[in-house]
Parts: sequence; structure tokens; C-alpha cells
Amino acid sequence: MRRVLLRIYSFYGLLVFALIFLVLLPFFLLAIFIRPLEGIAPFINHVWARLFFFFLFLNRTRVIYRAKPKTSQRYIFCANHTSFLDIPSLGLINHKFKFIGKASLKKVPVWGFMYSRLHILVDRASLKSRHKSWLKAQEEIRRGFSVVFFPEGGILTKNPPHTVTFKEGSFRIAVNEQIPIVPVSIPYNHLLLPDKSPLTMHPGRIEMVVHEPIWPEGTGDEAVEKLKKEVRKVIEDTLNSYESR
Repeated sequence: MRRVLLRIYSFYGLLVFALIFLVLLPFFLLAIFIRPLEGIAPFINHVWARLFFFFLFLNRTRVIYRAKPKTSQRYIFCANHTSFLDIPSLGLINHKFKFIGKASLKKVPVWGFMYSRLHILVDRASLKSRHKSWLKAQEEIRRGFSVVFFPEGGILTKNPPHTVTFKEGSFRIAVNEQIPIVPVSIPYNHLLLPDKSPLTMHPGRIEMVVHEPIWPEGTGDEAVEKLKKEVRKVIEDTLNSYESR
């Protein structure tokens, strides 16, 4: 009986996600085709995330800010990645940012078109694509957008919510552009929508900790490595604190 109820809830969640997207699609299209309106897309995404979690009856959704991101400041947001729910969860942060996402997302009907036009896609198996997305991320930062990275390079951990080794791309950009990284810890999403069962959603609690920005110190390889270690430690320490509760 429980399995049947979870299937119904999962189907309902997918339906809610799709219906809200279709309602907001005209606004996304405005952001895509009218260049001066591109900046409204992050706010539309934020509205989408809020409505999505509201209609999933996840009324304990909570974003904890150790420091509120400044509207005028560009950041690189780096979060641990364990679930497909992580993308809408980060949409709960009301800030002007673009996601770095895998190229295969473009294949999703309608939604993939929107995502590919408003965000940055990368084929991690292609060195050329990785380099192109790296340059694109820097270009968007210079245009005034922040960028969201999952620095593990995908859902790779076998011990969620804990992380595997971070790739250096996001930290290299932060050092090159001399902008801060905001670590984000997401402790529960792997329980709500496990990567091994991506079509089975569980009710529960969405919680996310947005940490204080960490600024790069220096401009060389040592600064990149130091920043990478600092960010991962902040995220891991928070995940450990949730496990000990």
C-alpha cells in the first residue's frame, strides 16, 4: 500500500512540476527572445521553485542563510549534489544566476529548450565542451549574472549527502574573476528523491543552508586549491552536523 501511495505522490509531483512550468512558459519565452528581459528569468525560476514545493505539501521547506547574498554582488554558488531535486531547491534562492547543467538536459521536450537557452550546458565527456562552458560561465559573470555549480561534476557520491572530490573549474573561475564562492549544503534531498530511484518521490523536509561567501586569496594555483578545500570543508562540516542530530 505504501508503495502505491508513493507512486501516486511521485506522479502528482511530476504533474505539478510540468503544469507550473507550462503556466510560466510565456514569461520564460519573453526572457529567451527579448534580450533586455533575460534578467527576469531567475526570478521566474524562483517563483516556479516556491510554487512547486508548496504544492508538494512540503510545508517545512526552509532556506537558512548564514549571510544573505547581496543583489548587486556576483557569486559562484557551489552545492553538494545528490538528487534531481537539487536544481529546484537552489531556485529557492532569489538571486540573478544561471545554472551549469549537463548537455543531455536539452533533450527534455520544451523544458530542455528553455534550459538550454537560459542556462549553460556542458558535455562532461568532451574536453571541448567543458572548455566552452567554462568560457561561457565567465562571460555570463561579466554580464552581471552569478553562476551555480555542482562542483562534484554530477551525482557521483555513493555516500549521500556527502561529497566526492570537487573539480576545480568553478574555483578557477572564482579566482580569475576575483568573486566569492557561496557554499550551499543540502542535507535531505537524497532521502526525498533518491538518485537510484529518480521516479519515486518521498514526502519530507526540504532544507538548505546558504553559507557566508568565501573570497579567493591570491590569483594562482595555490589560491584555487585553497578555495576548493575551504568550500568543501564548509559543506561537509554542515552535512556532518545534520547527521549527528
